[in-house]
Amino acid sequence: MIYTVTFNPSIDYIVTVEDFKEGFVNRTSEELMFPGGKGINVSMVLSNLGFENTALGFLAGFTGDSVQGMLTANGVNADFIKVNEGITRINVKIRAQKESEINGMGPGIKQDDIDALYEKLDKIQDGDILVLAGSIPSVMPETMYSDIMEHLQGKDIKIVVDATKDLLVNVLKYKPFLIKPNNHELGEIYGVTLNTRDEVVPYAKKMQEAGARNVLISMAGEGAVLVSEDGQVYKSECPKGKVKNSVGAGDSMVAGFIAGYLESGEYKEALRKGLLTGSASAFSDNLATKEEVEKLGKTFQL
Repeated sequence: MIYTVTFNPSIDYIVTVEDFKEGFVNRTSEELMFPGGKGINVSMVLSNLGFENTALGFLAGFTGDSVQGMLTANGVNADFIKVNEGITRINVKIRAQKESEINGMGPGIKQDDIDALYEKLDKIQDGDILVLAGSIPSVMPETMYSDIMEHLQGKDIKIVVDATKDLLVNVLKYKPFLIKPNNHELGEIYGVTLNTRDEVVPYAKKMQEAGARNVLISMAGEGAVLVSEDGQVYKSECPKGKVKNSVGAGDSMVAGFIAGYLESGEYKEALRKGLLTGSASAFSDNLATKEEVEKLGKTFQL
């Protein structure tokens, strides 16, 4: 079984305004609404690709009920902790002359809620995959990722981490199966600017030397780099197409990588499926579907 954890889910309300004017009433020309959060995106795409999975995390209030309903309708087993204080946040994304975002606060997660999450994590079995993705709400311990990995040390679980800065660095000693920073996030960790695939490689290897088994670096239109645990380095462009919406593309790459690895057992094919899936999401208003990934795959090879 594949599990994802999203600590701070949201409803993403995406509106298009043709000529946004600050200080005036503006009317939308298009509206989209999705369940949001990096782990949730991974779960949604895995479900689209035909992989059963369970989404864990915290939901609250009527907005949390809406997220639960949307996930269930998409075939995701949503097994969230119901938080009593506050509501699941609504994140507003405005597409106009410039893109802007307004993100909500999220619910008041208590220690009892965290304890309830650990009870669910204890049910994960050897051979399962766990995806930890996204930020930690300010009401939770900053060490949550490393705390979870330490808690699960005795089990043979493949843990995937998609996080930034200290959240990512602090889990490396627990030898995650896969980490996926982008090139800017990787550069920020080491205080350098990384623009090309060749520039990324030595710093990806540093992350591997620090403990990560496989390091996948997403680079938007520049493609991706994979430094795998068998000593191989794969550098690839991404499929060609018109970008419509970059939100969730990195999360889709994670889902595609997992799907490709489970299907083939090969890291090269996992990278290919990750690139296809991330690109299919970027080329669509919604998250990638199996049909979109397969269609794109007919014209793309590493």
